[in-house]
Amino acid sequence: MINSVIWTRLLVLSTLVLAALSLPTVLKTEETKKNEQNDFNPELDDFVPADRYLTHDEMITWLQSIARRHPKIAKTFSIGKSEQGRELLVLELSHSIERGERDLLMPMVKLVGNIHGNEVVGRQLLLRTISHLIQKDNVDPRVTRLLNTTDIFFLPSMNPDGFVKAREGDCWSGGPEGGRLNANNIDLNRDFPDQFKPEDKLLRSQNELLQSRASETQAVMKWILDNPFVLSASLHGGAVVASYPYDGSGTSQQQGFYSAAPDDKVFRKLSQDYADRHPLMKRSDTCGVGFKDGITNGAYWYDLKGGMQDFNYVHSNAFEVTLELSCCKYAPAADLPAEWEYNRKPLLNYIASSHRGVRGLVVDKTTKRPIRSAYVHVFGIDKNITTTEKGEYWRLLTPGRYIIQSFAEGFVPSSSRNIEITDIYTEQLNFELEPTVHQKTITRLICD
Repeated sequence: MINSVIWTRLLVLSTLVLAALSLPTVLKTEETKKNEQNDFNPELDDFVPADRYLTHDEMITWLQSIARRHPKIAKTFSIGKSEQGRELLVLELSHSIERGERDLLMPMVKLVGNIHGNEVVGRQLLLRTISHLIQKDNVDPRVTRLLNTTDIFFLPSMNPDGFVKAREGDCWSGGPEGGRLNANNIDLNRDFPDQFKPEDKLLRSQNELLQSRASETQAVMKWILDNPFVLSASLHGGAVVASYPYDGSGTSQQQGFYSAAPDDKVFRKLSQDYADRHPLMKRSDTCGVGFKDGITNGAYWYDLKGGMQDFNYVHSNAFEVTLELSCCKYAPAADLPAEWEYNRKPLLNYIASSHRGVRGLVVDKTTKRPIRSAYVHVFGIDKNITTTEKGEYWRLLTPGRYIIQSFAEGFVPSSSRNIEITDIYTEQLNFELEPTVHQKTITRLICD
């Protein structure tokens, strides 16, 4: 029989041995984590490191490699270059890529990050979103359905010149040295045409709109004007809130003026849906600043002239919301795993929101050919949507009953149509427009 002293010594010794045996496992785990980060190869890996920011060159290489390894669903293209010549690279994700062209009535969604070079969390979240969609395609039915029905475009870094100057952990720098501005010290989110500025109201042609703007601004403006985007998000940092149009008010009031866009209900719905799914945003006071329900009208927060969000809505069909995602603009990389968990579901749901409302085709009643640049008007909302070259339109709406009409130059306006919108799926409403007598003559001459 072992006496109590010996038993105690054996117990202590066994405890020490077990601790010693377990120590290498702990160290190995930490070492493995470190090696996983060091082993990241942007040319070979579908994932991006969970807790490390990619450099600009790594990001470009990784995006191009994703397109090269997954050509059936991914494609990259450049929309231009920054002032210092860095690529403004976009990655497109959709099952329609394999089919050679976008499917009829498939909505286009764009997500833009890093318009301010030192607001970097959104940039990395877009890369994580790409990685997630690639890896979950044909695994998660929700992801597969999203890629099969939506054409998604990612511009992770709109201001790469500012990004290379920014420093991790710098939460508040706003000047040129901190990376917020582009290489020419221009704030890109103040560089777009302003709908309330008298001289900007007179601008009509694309060339007039583009004049005297930064290279990055011009590239994004052309991208917006040349494509029928339905929905967009601009990812920022420095607060945790979903901010919606208008950002500008046309008044001298700096704060506290609610500048409602005609589609205020839609924008509030888009913003609230994001905030409600974000565990910190819905708390309303995450960064010490109170936002009721985690959302705000842009101008009510602070008046902003020349913003990208308003430009999208005023000059195209795209509805854009600004998503402020972190209290610290360039949050420590250690925060990235948590930020991904906060934003994964809200981001995917936001993309899926492009399927809300009503969509359809506008065609010539006589020839059945699509009518390009026809208007779709919802009674009571002072914002018309225009059709694509295929005659397509998408009209985001909140649930309710609406009266809708279509009209186009050279055609008799359609009769008013009643429709009920639900929050479950997109309604389809097509229009056939009768050509005017003059238009019939032109059509007959062309056909003959």
